[in-house]
Parts: sequence; structure tokens; C-alpha cells
Amino acid sequence: MASQRFPILFIAPSRIGDAILSSGLIRALAEEVEGARFTIVASALAAPLFAETPGLSRVIVMEKRPMAGHWFDLWKKVSGQRWGLVVDLRGSALATVLRPRRRAVHRPGGPLVHKVVEAARVLKLEHAPPDPFLFTSDDTETRAAALTAGSGPILAVAPAANWVGKTWPAERFALVARELLGPSGALAGGRLMVLGGPDDRDALKSMRGAVDRDRLIDLVGRESLLVCYAALKRARLFIGGDSGLMHMAAAAGAPTLGLFGPSDERLYAPWGPRARTVRGARDFETIRVQDPRLDQAICHMMELRVGTVTAAARALIADTKPGSDIPLVLGDF
Repeated sequence: MASQRFPILFIAPSRIGDAILSSGLIRALAEEVEGARFTIVASALAAPLFAETPGLSRVIVMEKRPMAGHWFDLWKKVSGQRWGLVVDLRGSALATVLRPRRRAVHRPGGPLVHKVVEAARVLKLEHAPPDPFLFTSDDTETRAAALTAGSGPILAVAPAANWVGKTWPAERFALVARELLGPSGALAGGRLMVLGGPDDRDALKSMRGAVDRDRLIDLVGRESLLVCYAALKRARLFIGGDSGLMHMAAAAGAPTLGLFGPSDERLYAPWGPRARTVRGARDFETIRVQDPRLDQAICHMMELRVGTVTAAARALIADTKPGSDIPLVLGDF
């Protein structure tokens, strides 16, 4: 006899990074709730992250409209279903209106904690927060394997950012890559994987001279988010600023070095034992005093030196080498 279906409405955060950081909740529910069937609500940017979730009924794309019209539109789409559970990480009143059997709604406030822990609070899992995790199909993994086929370790980088304040110059990424992948580097003979969205093609131009063309894996705007995630499982190291791709790399298990400036590591550091952060001389609070709303056209990352990043990268490579106490992933072999 087939198990009874248990419909779950999961309203994810709108930003890609926050959606990834909360993604472990879906995995936890899939493993613990018999017959779980997911309807996942996400922004247009984040929706592709959930396309291969097992037990998926549908993904609903929700974008903001004036006068909170997006919530009314969502209510019309989901009000006809009797929900077993509504998980709302945007903290709306929808769960109350829908009257599910159980509801789990994000509420602001409480002590300052990492966003993974904050999301876990919704399901009362903050003492053992689920690690971020994205589901991928066999086809996605096969595509990623083909894209990354070859010899030598892979250094993955994401040079672009959605705001100049968070942008570390692409030329500096190129210098770090040349140092690490050069003949005497920690990843000597390796390959360079560059990631970004369709609007980040200019950032790739500065990276082309870092390695020979046959050692470049160009994923900028060319592949889906889930293929990029699967490809990152095969990276020996990822370097990037505070972004969705940084959190994706950490979720994929790649040793991840996050470059920070106008972001708070206490909330947004890459999650996991294989993740580290590095910043320049100023801490987040100092930057916040100088740019209170974090919206000025000032690059707060300029003081972060190439040598500082290179040294941190070498240390992380050493800490995650085969035989260390930190669990291995595909990219270590």
C-alpha cells in the first residue's frame, strides 16, 4: 500500500545565498517526513536551485509586486490545498490564513546567529542545524563530470559581485590563480574554473590570462545553477566574495575561502568545516560606520591584498589535503 502523501509548502528566502543557507531544511524534511510532497516558493533567481528536489510537486516563482500583491497572488495559487505543513522563511502571515495542520514561520529577533542556525530555528533544529544541501539528478552530475573531465586539481573562482562595495578586483583573482596554479604553486598543474551569471562576462576577461586556454573551465553564464553546484563538488578550492556562489561552493563540499569586507561573517560566513574567511584591515563594524546603509559606490575590498588571500588559500589547501581530519570530497583526488 502506498504511503499517504504529506503536502508541504516551503517558502524560501528570495536571495540565492539565503535560499542555499536554508536548503538543508528541505533535505531534513524529505528524510524525516514520510510521503513528503513539496511545493516550493522562490524568487526567479533562486527557483532553479530546487528543480531536482525529490517529492517535488512544483516550484512557484514569486516576485515582489506593489501593495504586497505577490502575497495575494500566491494565496490564490495555494489556498485550494490542505497543507500538512507550511514553512515560511519570509515571515509572512500566509501560514495563518491557510490554516495548515502545522506551521513553522520565521520570526525576527533573538540572539545574533549564523543564517543557517537562524533558518534551523524555524523547525526547532538550531542545536543541530542541517547543512545546506541541494539535490541534483544523475543527468546534472553527468553534465558536471563532462565539463570538469581532465587531469589536475581545479581552482574555482567567482570574481563578480552584485555591488561594487563587495567586489574584489578580477585582476587580483587572476594573480592569486597564477600563483596557486603556477609551477611552484600549491595547485601546480591544475585548472581554473570561473563561475558567474550571464551579466558577469566582463569579469572573465581579466581571468583569461591566468592560465592557458586548455586549462580554463568557463562556466560564466553558460550552465544552470545546479550544474555549477555539481561542478563545484569536483573543485579542490573555491575563492570568492560573499555571494550565492560562495555559499553554493561550501554546500557542495569544496574547500571554500570567502573574501569579506562589507559583510558580517557572524551571519554569512561560508558554512562548514572546510570553509574559511579572510578580510582586510577593517572589520565589518568599522566599514558600517563609514557606509551606514551599505549602499555607497565605494569598493570596500581594495585593502585586501593578494598576498593575504594567497596565504589563506595555501593554508586551506594544506588543512584539507588527503589524510587530514576534515572529510574529503571529489576534488581531493
